[in-house]
Amino acid sequence: MTTATASSELEPATPKAMVSPGDSVWRQMMRSRRVLVGGGVLSAIVLACLLTLPWTATRYTDIDGDLARSSPGLSQPDLARAKETKRTRENRFDGLFGYDRLGRSLLVRCLMGGTISLAVGLAAATIAVVLGVSVGLLAGYKGGWVDSLLMRTVDVLYGLPYVLLVILFKVAFEPKMIDTLGMDPQTASVVVLFSAIGLVSWLTMARVVRGQVLSLRGQPFVEACRALGMKERRIFLRHILPNLVGPITVYATLTVPSAILQESFLSFLGVGINAPLPTWGNLASEALDQLYPRFYWWTLIFPCALLAVTLLSLNFVGDGLRDVFDPKKEAAKI
Repeated sequence: MTTATASSELEPATPKAMVSPGDSVWRQMMRSRRVLVGGGVLSAIVLACLLTLPWTATRYTDIDGDLARSSPGLSQPDLARAKETKRTRENRFDGLFGYDRLGRSLLVRCLMGGTISLAVGLAAATIAVVLGVSVGLLAGYKGGWVDSLLMRTVDVLYGLPYVLLVILFKVAFEPKMIDTLGMDPQTASVVVLFSAIGLVSWLTMARVVRGQVLSLRGQPFVEACRALGMKERRIFLRHILPNLVGPITVYATLTVPSAILQESFLSFLGVGINAPLPTWGNLASEALDQLYPRFYWWTLIFPCALLAVTLLSLNFVGDGLRDVFDPKKEAAKI
């Protein structure tokens, strides 16, 4: 053995750069086509709705006076607004998506409706995640009669139709919020709707979190922590809770499109956001009345297309995150 060879064997190897778990997850997310495509499209829709909010918030009820006078069956508030507003057709940006039968810009109403739908979906999903995670953690970690009581409550709530519960919420709380708290009817309808959707959407999250906690409690590293004499609170905060971040993130991402779809469905049925405040759901509902006798097809196509693209993008992001956080798969292959 030569001296150079011996010295090279004795020299310590150069340590590789340490990569934190957060950096690894971020790299996997950046390699996931689902996350990149879904996140890019979703970001474009969200930014378009938010950046135009100062403009759309003051114009979504603008009615063309000439069209209003020629449209039968208009309410007195619509006629009053029509007398005050005279739309000028010089701004071609307003007419990018066309106009409805009252001369209201469909682009303005779609952007405003997207802001309301996304806000309601995000707020409802936040309530569902907080409530579901809290119940799931308590049931899975405590076990015993606490687990049985909470899970039987979840089973009972699963058997109730959520549409009926939302209607009961609106009937019970919306008038009180208007009369007692002095809220505007439109604001009250938004608050009641996202609260009702959030309070009926946490059941799946609770079951998922409970199952994850029960699985982690039986892992060898938790048994080793108990053998070392660690307190239960330290085991829960330092070892169990960090391992739940991935599943909670994935299911929270998948809860948002579900909440948006529920809001749109309820608004389509007429039990959601009160008019004239637009959402993608009640815009599609209003479009059904404008398909006859004159075929205003664009009033149905654009709100439904925006809703479909948003839901598809959110599901793409959720599926991509599930691949990233799943340790049994090669993360973000597709």
